[in-house]
Amino acid sequence: MTTRDRLLGLTVAVLWGLNFLAIRVGLDHFPPFFFAALRFLVIAVPVVLFVPRPKVPLKWLLLYGFGFGFLQFAFLFAAMAAGMPTGLASLVLQSSAPFTVVLGAVLLREHVSRRQAIGIAIAVVGMVLIGWDRAQNATLLPVILTLLAGLGWAFGNLGNRLAKSDSPMTLMLWMTVIPPVPMLALSAIVEGPSTGWHALAESFGPQGWPGLVALAYIVIPATIIGSGLWSILMSRNPAGLVAPFSLLVPVVGIAGAWIFLGENPSVLALIGGVVVIGGCLGGMVVRRPAEVLEKAPA
Repeated sequence: MTTRDRLLGLTVAVLWGLNFLAIRVGLDHFPPFFFAALRFLVIAVPVVLFVPRPKVPLKWLLLYGFGFGFLQFAFLFAAMAAGMPTGLASLVLQSSAPFTVVLGAVLLREHVSRRQAIGIAIAVVGMVLIGWDRAQNATLLPVILTLLAGLGWAFGNLGNRLAKSDSPMTLMLWMTVIPPVPMLALSAIVEGPSTGWHALAESFGPQGWPGLVALAYIVIPATIIGSGLWSILMSRNPAGLVAPFSLLVPVVGIAGAWIFLGENPSVLALIGGVVVIGGCLGGMVVRRPAEVLEKAPA
């Protein structure tokens, strides 16, 4: 990997790590499910109008969009709205890595090496430590919701992998077309049919601009720029060299939440986080790394 590509990898980690701060700001202005729908709707409309649909089977595009877009962000935004700390959310979401390996083995009958199995076991221990810490100091529900978000991301990874697109960026853009309708329906049922739209109207007032800035950050730097750079890196480097950069995302997320939001994670939660990241990193170093992770942005 060239020095330029390493710098691009670090840039993506920073963009995605700060994305969790933008989510926190956005959730202060929008209901969680409506905010998740809005995040994808802003991208989906121009994509449908101007970007040709990728030549992949529709079922895998639907799996990618429903897993990565709908399930991941419905659970993640609900978790953060329910009190999941911003930095900890960026860390627990890395559970998508071992989930992807397990689902690949169970559903696609992919081989799981001894190193991967050990890495998964270590990551599970770390998640148990985090869950134990939250259960002692706060409610456990946000952690469970974030883990379900990681599981949704893993299903999206399978859809992405099975699609086998020769244009990953186009596939990612068309993935955004899937979540808005079911997410808006969920918002109407849970949050009320007019609640989100009322919040959107208020965001154009003098007190609502932070919500719009947060939305703009999630859409442009975090999703379009971050995903574009990630696709470029994955296209010209082995996945095993690129994927570890995603493990820097929670480092940026936790540091950003500490600096800007005053969040101070407990020692036990930090230990659990180190264990999770160590397990994920150890599980990535395999003979065929391209089959371990094909990750997209949070």
